[in-house]
Amino acid sequence: MSTPTKRQIQAEDLYRYQRVFDPKISPDGSNIVLCVEHVDQKTEKKHVNLWLVAVENKSVRQFTFGNYSDTRPAWSPDGRQIAFLSNRGDEKQPQIYLIPIDGGEARPLTQMKGSFGSFEWSPNGQNFVCQFRRKDQEVIEREEDPQKKELGVVARHITRPRFKFDEQGYLPQSRWHIWTIDTSNGTAVQLTSDDSYDEQEPHWSPDGSEILFFSNRSANPDIDDHLVDLYAIPAIGGDLRHIETPDGEKSHASWSGNGRFIAYLAHQGKGDAGQNTNLWLVPSDGSAPAQNLTGHFDIEFSSNLVTDTGDQPTTRPVWASDDQSLFVHTAQHGTISLNRLSRDGESLEELVSGSIVGAFSLDRAQNRAAYWHGTLDDLGQIHVLDLAANQSRCLTRFNDWLDEIDLGEIEELWFKGAAGNDLQGWILKPPGFDPAQKYPSILEIHGGPWTQYGRSFFHEFYLLAANGYVVYFTNPRGGQGYGEAHAKAIHRRWGQADYADLMAWTDYVASLPYIDTERMGVTGGSYGGYMTGWIVGQTTRFKAAVAQRMVSNGISFWGSSDVGYFFEDDFGNGKPPWENLTSYWDQSPMKYVANVKTPTLVIHSEQDFRCRQEQGEQFFLALKRLGVDSELVLFPEEPHGLSRNGRTDRRIVRLNHILRWFNKYL
Repeated sequence: MSTPTKRQIQAEDLYRYQRVFDPKISPDGSNIVLCVEHVDQKTEKKHVNLWLVAVENKSVRQFTFGNYSDTRPAWSPDGRQIAFLSNRGDEKQPQIYLIPIDGGEARPLTQMKGSFGSFEWSPNGQNFVCQFRRKDQEVIEREEDPQKKELGVVARHITRPRFKFDEQGYLPQSRWHIWTIDTSNGTAVQLTSDDSYDEQEPHWSPDGSEILFFSNRSANPDIDDHLVDLYAIPAIGGDLRHIETPDGEKSHASWSGNGRFIAYLAHQGKGDAGQNTNLWLVPSDGSAPAQNLTGHFDIEFSSNLVTDTGDQPTTRPVWASDDQSLFVHTAQHGTISLNRLSRDGESLEELVSGSIVGAFSLDRAQNRAAYWHGTLDDLGQIHVLDLAANQSRCLTRFNDWLDEIDLGEIEELWFKGAAGNDLQGWILKPPGFDPAQKYPSILEIHGGPWTQYGRSFFHEFYLLAANGYVVYFTNPRGGQGYGEAHAKAIHRRWGQADYADLMAWTDYVASLPYIDTERMGVTGGSYGGYMTGWIVGQTTRFKAAVAQRMVSNGISFWGSSDVGYFFEDDFGNGKPPWENLTSYWDQSPMKYVANVKTPTLVIHSEQDFRCRQEQGEQFFLALKRLGVDSELVLFPEEPHGLSRNGRTDRRIVRLNHILRWFNKYL
């Protein structure tokens, strides 16, 4: 309930946020290590330290200190040490560090030049297996030679289609490979080396004899991205063993305790991104075909949900100690749940539901599970679940300054979409809401499109509400969380069923007595930016729009985005633009830009490799050419995810531009 004595949230409160993530419970279940990020307002740098929580008495203490980035904590099998990645020795080159749990200084284990992906302890604690990508020799030479460093990059020689990636920039020539590292002295051994392929997500077999990983070893892996498969290699190096599985994108593999089976998450086939992520099972010796255990549930088996206060990645399936069930994430109806799935795929039991469950981990005896837990009014805390009693306890209270804030009231409801379909929506009312008044409103549209809004804290929404706007958001057809028919409704038809559902939602909200229908705005980012551009080309009912990191032209998106050609199935019916130009153009907001009358602010990041800057510029220049009131705001150095993890001062300026635009017209 709103309380008049509390203050309202501000854009600058982003500096106060402590982002809590990646909880790992100790093997004996007594402690949880986690990461806590904070922002240094003076330098605009983000620092991460490790914290420890004692499960029994709930004591919380900071474990590592300093203005560093200490991430990816991992307990040693005996529980005496924690390994983690840190840049404390070199701001731009993280290394693996070890720190004893009973106190002492962290010591660097590695001195490697490149990027670390995932890593994990061997079952006997004597080695790590690591996904690592070497720094190109040309880059090393430039960093070590002051003159070359000052001159910078002379040229980029590109030979592969996948040569860039958002937040990573231009990729090195070297690819991800599998390494082992001796935990006593840091000696590193490279097990794979063919730079025609990437190897990713390595995991030890239960007996430590093999290492499992994913790789696309097809003739053209950058184009045929669906041909990812499972491989195993002896822990001492040697020939690869191919474990054949059906075509499709795959990730998050996990050995059963007895080593006989491998569970993994996957889509099947090429394209068709509206599929649910399902859990598959294959014998580790490849003696039988892989089976989809979860397809009959019609549920997304991941932690797929969007917010602006830190993503919560999907935890790979965790086998129960008897190998008869697995602990898994599911995403459904605006929530992320922790579940137990039976080994035969027949039973799915919700262990923690109704909110957002992020990363989780179990102790060795599987008596306890530690997990991140977020809600609509909480940025996220660490909880522990007693599995025998099925009871949870909250162990932390980070960001208690939010107790001072009046966030307003939020209503969750279901309504009928354009086709009589059931849709879920949320209406956020301003602090001090008076139902007798008329309020301006803003429709928010999520990105993806293959994700969902839900019961998670969203700073942008609360800020808009604090400035007097009713903020409303929904999960129209095209997104995940409501079954495959819902997600596939826009397949090869972007801007149809999704637009119709968003207009049905707007109609519903417009019918409410406290909504001023002459002061309605619309905004969204990524796919939400696409839909914002699409909407203003179809209707004039919105008096102001803010299109963020948008796709405006499917034709140029195909060749400019880091993943543009992956969208051939949706935009081009499986064909590139020169073979099906009409389909790409018909699904482009630019086709309808001449219809736009709505004042539109376009926001884009200059280092957005996902939706390139030209996408926003095309739309902005067209609006200027047409005489539509429009502005363009560009953010240097920022990638696609500016609103979620960009530099804090830029995030604040972005929010203030959005407010300024809506205040001007609404």
